[in-house]
Amino acid sequence: MRPQVSVLMPCKDASDTLEEALDSVLSQRDVALEVLVVDDGSRDGSAELAGRVAARHRAVRVLGSPGHGLVAALNHGLGACTAALLARMDADDVCLPDRLAVQRDALARDPTLQVLGSRVEAFPEAAVAGGLARYLAWQNALLTPEAHAAQLFVEAPLCHPSVMLRREALLALGGYRDGPFAEDYDLWLRLDAAGARMAKLPEVLLRWRQHPARATLRDPRYALARFPELKAPFLARRLALQPRPLDLWGAGPTGKRLVRELEKHGVRVGRFIDIDPRKVGRSARAAPIVSPEALAGPGERWVVVAVGAAGARDLCRAYLDERGFREGPDYLCAS
Repeated sequence: MRPQVSVLMPCKDASDTLEEALDSVLSQRDVALEVLVVDDGSRDGSAELAGRVAARHRAVRVLGSPGHGLVAALNHGLGACTAALLARMDADDVCLPDRLAVQRDALARDPTLQVLGSRVEAFPEAAVAGGLARYLAWQNALLTPEAHAAQLFVEAPLCHPSVMLRREALLALGGYRDGPFAEDYDLWLRLDAAGARMAKLPEVLLRWRQHPARATLRDPRYALARFPELKAPFLARRLALQPRPLDLWGAGPTGKRLVRELEKHGVRVGRFIDIDPRKVGRSARAAPIVSPEALAGPGERWVVVAVGAAGARDLCRAYLDERGFREGPDYLCAS
C-alpha cells in the first residue's frame, strides 16, 4: 500500500530514546506510513539501533547523513519522502497511538490547511516549570488559523515534532533553511508569508521530552535574543499591508530591540506607548512616548504590543479589546 504519511525523524546520538520514539510511531493505528530515520553522524550506535528496527519493519528506512547538522538532515530526509503528507517526529519524543490518523483525517476535511499541529504534553513533569510552562500553555491555547497568524510574532506557535504538513507546501519553499536561527520558527514565518494556513488540534497527540541536551536549550540558534532578527523582515512585510500610522506598545528593552530590527527593514514607529509615568512625555528612538489613553480607538492607528514582563501582554490585550480593538485587524503582539 502506498504510504499516506511520511514520518521524518532526524537522529543524532539518541540511542537512549530512539527505540521508544520509533515504537510509538510504528504503533500508530489505521494509517499507512513510511518512517525515514536520518542519522546525522551518530557515534552512540543510534544508526545500528535504527537498522535493527528497520530489519523488523518494512516501513522504516534508515538514511545516512555525514553529520552536517539538523537542517541538512531534514532536507536529506525530505528528498526521500514519498507521501503527500509529512509528519515531523524527533528521536526523543513519544507519539500517542492515534496521532497520525487524526491529523491525516483533519487535513483531508480541510484542504485550506497546509500545517496542522496538536497540543503537546511536556515531560518529565519536574522539568516543566517557569518559562517553559508559560510557553507551553501559550502554545497549547492557539488552535485556529486566525490565532496562529495573530500570535506568530510572539514566538514559534507550533511544536515542530507535533506537526503534519503537506509535503508540496514545504517543497514549494525549497525545504528547510539553514542559518543562525531556529529552523522551525523560520519555517512557520515563511509559510505564513506564502499564505499558508496553520492550525492545531485540541487533542494532546505528542509527549515532548525535556532534557538538558535538547537543542532548544543548548544551541545558540534557539536563543530568544536571535528571534527579533529572524522575525523582523516578516513582520515588516505584514506591517507594510497596514495603511495606518504605527504605535508600538512597550518602551522597554523588548520593544526597543524589536524596533531596532524593524528599522533595518524600513519600518518607522510613530509613537511608543507605555504605562510607566517616568517614561511618558519622553522619547525613544526619536519617537514620543505616550500613555495608553492616547489611543483614541480602532481604525486610526495600528498597534504592535511588544512587552517583556510576565503577564503584561495579556493586560495590554485586555485593554485594547475593551476599547474595541481586534487582534489581527487592529493590533498584534510581538516580542
